[in-house]
Amino acid sequence: MSLHVFANIVTPFGTAANNRAETEGNITTLQKLLWMGDTHSTVSAEAIRFALRRRLGLLEPTNRSWDEDQRNNVWKDWTFKGWSPDSPGATFIDDDLLGFMTAEAAKEEANEVGEAADPKDKKKKEKGTANVRRAVLEITRAVSLTPWAGDVTFNAASPGATPSASKGGDRAKNPVPYGTELHATRYQYGVALTPERLRDKSRAAKAIESLCNLGTVAGNHGRFLFDFSPDAVVFRLTHDPAPRLLYCFGTVDDGKSVTADTLMKRIAVGDIDPKELLLGVSDLDSQLAKQLGAVGVAPLGVKAACAEAVKRINVELKVKG
Repeated sequence: MSLHVFANIVTPFGTAANNRAETEGNITTLQKLLWMGDTHSTVSAEAIRFALRRRLGLLEPTNRSWDEDQRNNVWKDWTFKGWSPDSPGATFIDDDLLGFMTAEAAKEEANEVGEAADPKDKKKKEKGTANVRRAVLEITRAVSLTPWAGDVTFNAASPGATPSASKGGDRAKNPVPYGTELHATRYQYGVALTPERLRDKSRAAKAIESLCNLGTVAGNHGRFLFDFSPDAVVFRLTHDPAPRLLYCFGTVDDGKSVTADTLMKRIAVGDIDPKELLLGVSDLDSQLAKQLGAVGVAPLGVKAACAEAVKRINVELKVKG
């Protein structure tokens, strides 16, 4: 049976802003969704993947990287030649973990079965092609642990700071007013990984290490500083193909502390064996540590839990760590 690695992560408490959704006038908005009937702010999985790719690039060369000068992605091999079934070759860590897709349109229009678009033309037409690898490391959208209360700040850029947005004949003398939605909260998100699907199984450990050391995520040109490293993380190493612990964290005091009531219910009914779990927390005396400690899951520090997860994964996969 295959090993499956699941994790649910919750960040430290911080202030999120500049994680833009649709701009409304001069208001910089947060991405939001309805969650359990309330409005919560959210950070996309793609933003997390973008930050994760930078971390992975410190461990191995990546196929895609961000050029800060050109403000564009730079590719080493956008055709993904190493993944050709006819002539497999070297692959990059980000392609292996995060997947890829490249599509080529058909040179001539054809219907979905490859027949000519014009019935009078009996000659077969080529369909478009796609080279696709599904992500082995799957990441959920991050959702705020607490509802968004509608906080908005009023700001004004100093005269001359943003000439392109200033009004009037002498742009340098006019301040630029704008508003910013912000949210003081924690974010939680989950990941799933089946290491045996990787071309290089040693990359499973590198993925876990990178997630445990993730820094700034999301934002635009002025990225807000929000620590996306785990304040708490629960790993599940199992042969069960279903995660059963995604979005398992909650709070009873507006985010001051974190609980895992949903996870405890899953353990109580036997859906999750506590022997499969590893808990990393920043506070060993926290309510979360006490909850899981009561069912035999000894709490560790976040980095220690990460190291133990990496060790167990490498042992299971017979990878030298």
